[in-house]
Amino acid sequence: MKKNILISSIFSLAVLLISSCNVNKAKVDDELGAYFKSRHVDGCFAMLNNADGAITVYNMGLDTQRFSPASTFKILNSMIALQTGAATSEKMVIKWDSLQRSNQAWNKDMDMQEAFKVSCVPYYQELTRRIGAERMKNWIDSIGYGNKNIEGPIDSFWLNNKLKISPDEQLGFMKRLYFDQLPFRKSVQESVRRMMLQEDNSAYQLSYKTGWGADAQGQIGWVCGWIEENRHVYFFVTLVRSKGALSEMPAWEITKDILAHYDFFKGKK
Repeated sequence: MKKNILISSIFSLAVLLISSCNVNKAKVDDELGAYFKSRHVDGCFAMLNNADGAITVYNMGLDTQRFSPASTFKILNSMIALQTGAATSEKMVIKWDSLQRSNQAWNKDMDMQEAFKVSCVPYYQELTRRIGAERMKNWIDSIGYGNKNIEGPIDSFWLNNKLKISPDEQLGFMKRLYFDQLPFRKSVQESVRRMMLQEDNSAYQLSYKTGWGADAQGQIGWVCGWIEENRHVYFFVTLVRSKGALSEMPAWEITKDILAHYDFFKGKK
């Protein structure tokens, strides 16, 4: 019994170590606070330079706190669906249920690629129902995703603030996805990376997923991904928090400004 407990503890520690980044070695850049303050929001930013392992963080306090992943969970949700066969491919169409929703982009039949791009909640809720609670829990546990809590209805645990993950853990997750280090078929990870690719030109390739949700403290916004220039990859995560209501979440605009601040988008990194 004690042996089993010891093995379980060692496994849990190993998962934690490979799921997050070593923020103790991070460089803190307080200048980045201006990009959040100018939009009247709080938040944090973290970047990992894969070439030398250097980590840059703004607002270390928030970087290690856990929050609802909101729609960034679609990254993992997609991989689990493809791995288990709940989705046959990223081209699999799910029929619209004919319920009119405020986001008009969701009110039609669509495949996973489009659902990922427009963050279609109903599509991914149907995917989770097809995956089922047992398989979903097993995969989230094996990956060590955040607090691993999927309590409540199977089609809303990433929306109801049960499942939570820190920006630091998100950063480690992005790196593992990029390098095919997650316990999914290589083809599954390649499919999700293709869906995350947003910009591809001669100067850089930019891949990310956004998320927008809420908790008891206000609204939450995410941008999780990476940028490649001259075959050098940099992983980044932005978390935005607002106590007031926002008509638009500025997480991507803040991320774009910070990347420009670090001289990205010119093909010179």
